[in-house]
Amino acid sequence: MADQQLTLPAPAKLNLFLHITGRRNDGYHELQTVFQFLDYGDTISFQPAPDDQFDFIDSKSQIAKEDNLIWKALERLRQEYSSKGITQLPGVTIEVTKRLPQGAGLGGGSSDAATTLVGLNYLWGERLSNKQLQKIGLELGADVPVFIHGKSCFAEGMGERFTDVEPPTPWYLVVKPNIHISTAELFNHPDLRRDCKSVEVAVWEQSHHENVFEPVVCALHPEVAKLRDALLEYAPTRLTGSGACLFSTFESRQAAEEAQKHIPQELCSFIAQGQNRSPLFQTLTQ
Repeated sequence: MADQQLTLPAPAKLNLFLHITGRRNDGYHELQTVFQFLDYGDTISFQPAPDDQFDFIDSKSQIAKEDNLIWKALERLRQEYSSKGITQLPGVTIEVTKRLPQGAGLGGGSSDAATTLVGLNYLWGERLSNKQLQKIGLELGADVPVFIHGKSCFAEGMGERFTDVEPPTPWYLVVKPNIHISTAELFNHPDLRRDCKSVEVAVWEQSHHENVFEPVVCALHPEVAKLRDALLEYAPTRLTGSGACLFSTFESRQAAEEAQKHIPQELCSFIAQGQNRSPLFQTLTQ
């Protein structure tokens, strides 16, 4: 498999709800959320290269190579293989085609890192298990493990303890306001609710749909509140992750397309369907 070209999706995710149930002594927050994937995202290709030659191409991102999660994932996986005595690895050139906006709450960077870990492990003989890859992924970012897990799930802790769930798979209209949101600022904001009552996985869907970041984001950025109120005219709408993207839920693609016609042209928007199995693993098993 080392000499083959491989192209894989790095799908977006949505947080169907998001609670914070407490704050740990180390400063990290205890979360409860449900992750669902979308059939829309970035694409990552792996091109064969001479042994021990590794490169990374990203024509759109302004992030320096050494700071990009794709490159960090490559380097960390090489380190893990080396610790197991595997020092000679087939070379590869990784190229990413970006579609997901940065700072959107869609997990674009985390998904890119996860696809890199899964794709390279596949090309290098699948010497590491999914659980081992998740452990490496958690070092790179809190959302990376769920993309390696690859199934819609109820997540707890820092977002790394999973219970698989099967929510409906509607069509979504996803819209990003033209703002930048600092996740660190939001986590430290005094108005952020951190005392949500713990939810049982069996009942989350019936009564728990809020995202604790949404009121804070809307207060800090009135344009988000204005866009949310406009989208609510067409369908249930909420924030994903720590923002800035809003997503509206529709029963059909046609209904989502009708609503999208009313979105200002200057805003980034797309339509996608929910997926309870990640498109990454759907592609790998085809």
